[in-house]
Amino acid sequence: MNPTKRRAIFETLRAANPHPTTELEYRTPFELLVAVVLSAQATDKSVNLATRKLFAVAATPQAIADLGAEG
Repeated sequence: MNPTKRRAIFETLRAANPHPTTELEYRTPFELLVAVVLSAQATDKSVNLATRKLFAVAATPQAIADLGAEG
């Protein structure tokens, strides 16, 4: 998709909903990204339950990586 068409779609969506909201809980853009990825496979309610626990101990990419597979 060319940039002009992509921008037109974005502007149409912005005009229809200038202040979108979400039920996902987050404090930073990184936390929102993680929550959105998880929400593709689960409900927002269950994502919030999981991310509350996750972000309490690891709220950055490095902190999550430092948890390792076991964490």
